[in-house]
Amino acid sequence: MKAAFLVGMGEMSKIEHFHHLVFSAILWHGDRSEQHRTACGSVSDHWGHHLRDGEEGRRESEGKEEAMTKRAYRYRVYPTPEQAQNLAHTFGCVRFVYNWALNRRKRSYFDAGVKLSTKDVSAALTALKKEEGTAWLKEVSSVPLQQALRHLDSAYTNFFEGRANYPTFKKKHSEQSATYTDNAFTLKGDQLTLAKHREPLPLVWSRPLPPGAKPSSVTVSKDCIGRYFVSILVEEEIGPPAPTENVVGIDLGLKSFLVTSDGEALANPKYFVRDERKLAKAQRMHARKKKGGKNREKARKKVAQVHARIADTRRNFQHQVSTKLIRENQVICLETLNVKGMLKNHCLAKAISDVGWGSFVRQLEYKARWYGRTIVKIDRWYPSSKTCSACKYVVEELPLEIRAWVCPNCGTSHDRDSNAAHNVLTEGLSALNACGGPVRRGEAKVSHARTVEAGTPHCEVGTPLPF
Repeated sequence: MKAAFLVGMGEMSKIEHFHHLVFSAILWHGDRSEQHRTACGSVSDHWGHHLRDGEEGRRESEGKEEAMTKRAYRYRVYPTPEQAQNLAHTFGCVRFVYNWALNRRKRSYFDAGVKLSTKDVSAALTALKKEEGTAWLKEVSSVPLQQALRHLDSAYTNFFEGRANYPTFKKKHSEQSATYTDNAFTLKGDQLTLAKHREPLPLVWSRPLPPGAKPSSVTVSKDCIGRYFVSILVEEEIGPPAPTENVVGIDLGLKSFLVTSDGEALANPKYFVRDERKLAKAQRMHARKKKGGKNREKARKKVAQVHARIADTRRNFQHQVSTKLIRENQVICLETLNVKGMLKNHCLAKAISDVGWGSFVRQLEYKARWYGRTIVKIDRWYPSSKTCSACKYVVEELPLEIRAWVCPNCGTSHDRDSNAAHNVLTEGLSALNACGGPVRRGEAKVSHARTVEAGTPHCEVGTPLPF
């Protein structure tokens, strides 16, 4: 096998180098015996060396032609009372213009059958500012108002392309935001001044901007509990880390947040379950307050604080895990999950929403694009849990309550999640080796699974994949 690799070394392209690296990784994963590990180790090291050389050569050849990546840097802001009042006025105008434009486009289409473009609504907004009843729209910068129209157009585009629901009206107590383009703010050193503001915003520079970065837009936002943030969008060259030979398969779950093909299991932190009783108490106190009173507003903020704590801790956890996986692995294989369909299961909907699979996969995908890693999603219907990772035997049924089982064909004991992670890795590398084409598999054998008692040792037995 090694000789066959070395014969065509001089004529191979960089893509073929990577494919052979993946092939050696598949062989490594298929047979965990010491003899096979020793035999494949030299091949993996050899092609890992050529992968690194090819990557370094690619970087040197591209030089300054590397594509620029848009990246947002978010900072906490503590505005003065005057600035907070100015921002509140701006948020209200942006919300009014967005809702006014949405209502105008809806009424025009449903009543007269006419589709209005952003240009049409922008012209109508200019006329709206001249009316006596809405002349207060001229008191704030016109840039955030125009950006609100563009955001509405993006919302319609996302709806028609199937990425989102139909646009809805913005609410006063939801998150507020206003976007300023480069002609509506100035950034000198660490002083950020917005249009119609006399003083710079007091930002907490938790991390510096990239050297020489020129911000293209600034978005000021206020969350439901009254915290202010500034998101500065810049273009920068994100240098990918050194390529690595590590490949990993991931099985996402509820009992464990994820289980890798390397045998690592990460517990599900269950942030919503941790604060569920506190949230229920805050919601009861909010429901008892008189509507329109100051005490009800205070109770609403307490409910929002619990929700913010849950969301912030979950997001921080997912960023840490996704960044670790991207840094340590060149290829990450995972399943294509139908989260929207899974939420229809009312017994598991709360747990699925708490674990946050969708946002975690989204973080993996954009970080992989940034740092030159590869994400492989296998078919949604691939039976990763029901397939024996040793002999590829497929059992007919495997209920969720069965966490460990024994293969009827080869007698190998499997942990459900660990076995699924191994199968996800094998299937993902097979698809990657085939350049994304369909991978032919032999006819699967079907039988029933039987459970094993807790504590039964897992036997890692496998054979190389047929190619």
